[in-house]
Amino acid sequence: MVDMVWEGWSNLHESMNETKSKRTKREFDEAFRRNAVALVENSGSTLKEIAAELGVSYWNLRDWTKKHGRNKPVVAAMSAAQSQREMTRLMRENESLRTRCDVLKKACGRGGGWD
Repeated sequence: MVDMVWEGWSNLHESMNETKSKRTKREFDEAFRRNAVALVENSGSTLKEIAAELGVSYWNLRDWTKKHGRNKPVVAAMSAAQSQREMTRLMRENESLRTRCDVLKKACGRGGGWD
């Protein structure tokens, strides 16, 4: 009985020590990545479905979409007049916040100056 247990353990130990074959890293060229992203943007299918169709991981496809995708938020350029209005608004808001902060400091007994 002990020999059978020992033999079973020995076989298990040997199978655990066998070298596992490493997965080969697949490389995808730039054209394939861009085509995959175009498919994501134009097909209406989910990333998961397209990744399965193409034989790539969901995570790879997601990263490619972030890197190469067209649907990134675009920041519109402001005109000089818009920039000036925004700067004036922010300066007023900043002054208002400083005033509020001073009032709170005085209420707490810390003084009101900006040191």
